[in-house]
Amino acid sequence: MSDEGRTDNQKPKPQPRGRAKPSSQPERSKRQQPVEVASRPQRYMVAALPQMQLMTMGVTTPPLSPAALLRMLEDDPRVDVRRRLVPSRATLFGTTGTSVPEIVVADMDFEHARTLRQSLPQVRIEQDRPLAYARVTPLPERPVATGFVQPLGNLCTFDFLVRDADGDPFPGVTITITGTLRYAQGITGRDGRASVTLIGEVPEMVQSVLFDPPAGHWNLKLDRPLLELGRDNVIKLRELSETFPDFPRQQIFGWGQRAMSLDRVAPTFRGKGVKIAIIDSGADIKHPDLAGQVTDGIDLVEDTAAGWAVDTVRHGSHCAGVITGADNGLGILGFATEAEVHACKIFPGGWFSDLIDALDYCIDKQIDVVNLSLGTLEGNSFVEDKINEARQTGVACIVAAGNTGGPVNFPGTLPTVLTVAAIGRLDTYHAESSHGSEAMEPLTDDGFFAAKFSCHGPEIDVCAPGVAILSSVTDRGYAVWDGTSMAAPHVSGLAALVLAHREEFRGEFRSRDARRVDRLFEILKSSCTELDLGDPHRTGAGMPDALRALGTVSTGMAPTPSADIRQILEQLLAVLGSPSATSPQSVAPMALTPSETPAAPQHAVVDEIGVRNELMRLDQEMYAAGLTGYAPDPLA
Repeated sequence: MSDEGRTDNQKPKPQPRGRAKPSSQPERSKRQQPVEVASRPQRYMVAALPQMQLMTMGVTTPPLSPAALLRMLEDDPRVDVRRRLVPSRATLFGTTGTSVPEIVVADMDFEHARTLRQSLPQVRIEQDRPLAYARVTPLPERPVATGFVQPLGNLCTFDFLVRDADGDPFPGVTITITGTLRYAQGITGRDGRASVTLIGEVPEMVQSVLFDPPAGHWNLKLDRPLLELGRDNVIKLRELSETFPDFPRQQIFGWGQRAMSLDRVAPTFRGKGVKIAIIDSGADIKHPDLAGQVTDGIDLVEDTAAGWAVDTVRHGSHCAGVITGADNGLGILGFATEAEVHACKIFPGGWFSDLIDALDYCIDKQIDVVNLSLGTLEGNSFVEDKINEARQTGVACIVAAGNTGGPVNFPGTLPTVLTVAAIGRLDTYHAESSHGSEAMEPLTDDGFFAAKFSCHGPEIDVCAPGVAILSSVTDRGYAVWDGTSMAAPHVSGLAALVLAHREEFRGEFRSRDARRVDRLFEILKSSCTELDLGDPHRTGAGMPDALRALGTVSTGMAPTPSADIRQILEQLLAVLGSPSATSPQSVAPMALTPSETPAAPQHAVVDEIGVRNELMRLDQEMYAAGLTGYAPDPLA
């Protein structure tokens, strides 16, 4: 939202952006004052409809101007105005085919909102609802009610001591106990200890315990654990480096990126010139994999200049690592390492109105791809209109399907976005972790499975890796998470590569309009590897493939690279890789004649990296043309 969209004459005046700023040391007098608990008001978005829309609706009441509506709400004693959402500059100057009017965000009780709806037909009023992350909060199976009920007064408190792989106390570990009737949770303190109380059950009724660390280690799920009362139950977690040798000192591709053939793409394809926005919880730009990668943004939580660079909940940093993790030889590697990445911070506590604000930022900044790893069960026409407006300006929204295991969450239900479901693969996680419990049958021959948590339905466009995804989190850490939140960034990163490196987006589809977005989505879907997982509504077109998505568009059979050329390059690579080949100069020039390839120079001196890049390029052409002789094993 632009600066002119803010108002200072609100009553009572709220904190910036409608949030109460946290205080590390609240005033003692305030802490001691008792407060009577009452029902809180609901938050609404209110907009005056333009005359053309009123005529279409058959409303004859004269329209209200945005200024008149704002004054009316400010003067209403039953309404607390929070802020205004001024349309993007693209809308103000008429460069889009749609228009979302100026919105007033205000608190009022439900009855008063209903009265306003009835008395003001020229005004649209919709509830502003909170959004949720599309990351799975690791939980064991749901409690199963039994044929008997324990008395609620029965308290069962378990003490835990959690240690890291070195045997030191592990703070910040979330512990979830699942009984037959309900859950109970706790978090370890600095001493690695936590007490968790299960109400109405006894130790023998505990089904499982899950230990979810903040970073650096695998989570641990214990089924039917033997827990003791009155003493510490000691747990030791396993480091990620047990599965990923020498990590993070050694940089690795995630299993999901390999499954989507990113490791087979030439390293010159890095997304340069494309702008990506991650609407989430910010990004920790001090992380070695995000430093210099996420370079701009906006803070819609505290409204501070650099607040977007602080991520208190780690979710946005995890998504950012998948999309743009730096190629620095350490940690993880993202899809689009040379793209311009923006962090639009709306979490913690994001609302529909914040999403609209963030999308206006994306329209103004001419963002190309927006990653939305968020959602809700309720729809909203203001958000729907804003996403359509973004599409009209060439902004492609890629959305997580949601993690409720049921119908697709909003805004993934919209036809103007690309909606991503989550899949997993066997043997990509530690056997003692919770990730394996997300596997659904049937499995493919390669071990792919649909994730239990992933929302599904006809709105699913594609699926992507979303189980046991390793990426960056705050405080220089790394964590393995599940969720359609993790699947969507895989597709967003690939979308950036497609826009940056397919020639048609510098030609026919260069203009920033809906045709450009639709063509991008068409390419991603047509590149997919179909996965037979028993229900097409869980996979859509399948899993996008980077080699196919980046391949040359052709109306007929693409030209086939000469097998002789490839053999020559492989022989040259063997020479360059031998101990005697210490430098490019130690290899004699090799002439490639015009009969072998019209594009080859008559005389060329190449090094090992150059040869490897050329082999990747040839593989990519063959694979994109449907000639599977050189088709890579994405999981090799």
